[in-house]
Amino acid sequence: MKRRLGLLAAALAVGATVCVTALAGAQVNGVTKTKFVIGGTFPLSGPAAYYAPIPVGMKVYFTYINTRRGADHKRGVSGRQIVWKYYDDGYNPANTAQQTRKLVEEDKVFATMGALGTEPQQAVVDYMNDRKVPQMLVSTGATEFGARYRERPYTMGWQPDYVAEGRIYGKYAAQNWPTKKIAVLYQNDDYGKNYLQGLRDGLGALDTNIVTTQGFGATDASVAQQVVAARQSGAQVVAIFGTPSPTIKVYATMKALKYKPEQVILNSVSANDYVMGLALANSDAATLDGSISTGYLLNSNDPKYANNAFVKLYKAQMAKWAPNADPKNTFYYYGFAKAYDVVKLLQATGKNPTRAKLLKAARHMNWTNPSTLPGIKVTTSPTDPFPISQVKIIKYNGTTKIWTEQGSLINGRGGT
Repeated sequence: MKRRLGLLAAALAVGATVCVTALAGAQVNGVTKTKFVIGGTFPLSGPAAYYAPIPVGMKVYFTYINTRRGADHKRGVSGRQIVWKYYDDGYNPANTAQQTRKLVEEDKVFATMGALGTEPQQAVVDYMNDRKVPQMLVSTGATEFGARYRERPYTMGWQPDYVAEGRIYGKYAAQNWPTKKIAVLYQNDDYGKNYLQGLRDGLGALDTNIVTTQGFGATDASVAQQVVAARQSGAQVVAIFGTPSPTIKVYATMKALKYKPEQVILNSVSANDYVMGLALANSDAATLDGSISTGYLLNSNDPKYANNAFVKLYKAQMAKWAPNADPKNTFYYYGFAKAYDVVKLLQATGKNPTRAKLLKAARHMNWTNPSTLPGIKVTTSPTDPFPISQVKIIKYNGTTKIWTEQGSLINGRGGT
């Protein structure tokens, strides 16, 4: 009997040792001693393909980090190389779901970083949270990616949220054009509706100045019906809340119809020198000149930032690692800028990274990203998951063909 008990005790001890050893050696998906595997989905084709440079800009920054030696004299993040995998979803939520499953189940990513699009990311937010895989710094300002942090703790945005941005436009219009009629042309999804809600909130009692709201689809071949309705409404101000492709069509149609409103408001996700260059080619300087938007990143095309250290780094690394890309297309710069914060989060996970550590770091961001306008801080807290909330009004100059800053920083914290 004693012998049997002794054998049983020995067996249990061996089993316990095996279990402890297995747990101690358990590997976090996407993390080894030599690498972090992260990824994302982006519209490399389809109606939102203007955003295709973003993951390339991210890759350029990650390559820079992988090849330079940091303060610890190691390459990469604490000696781990960043493996960046990204796939084309064509801005189609069904494709986003398929490609995200591939990233999670086949590529075993540590997290997705910067994956793009409101509806595409809505399609996978529950999947990512059910799987407990971080869906970090999504490339959409849809308010739900921050406002619902309690029920979706694995998801976080990055850029200023759309309701807050829309509210800034509403307050600006109320202050500067209190008697002017406003027509709103918006993408008919949660992305565009967030902007419309914010605009109404910002206008307050003057929301009756909105005389028509005209929705359009991201893939619509024409926006002529919407522009005609805006003109017929007598609106002196037109707000365009759309992705680049329909935005270009709106400007082109206004030119074709000889409709020149006194003011144009353009949402930030299309307020890009490259996009405006394409709009200019299909319209004219008079139609675009004076359009206002908001900005939070340095305009790497603005001569006043030519000697800025981060802008110089961006241009040098683009020339080195993406020599065939046009660095004047600031969607590359957006990706390069976002990758800076991705690296900061990976660094914050320490010597033994886990997803829990990544989430904790994401809820305690507090630094300056050198890509942003002077004075902007990247900050979050357990109850405030909006990393970037400060912006400036920017205005498009049809002669110089760049966006320039106007006035001081505006705090648009959290569009809940």
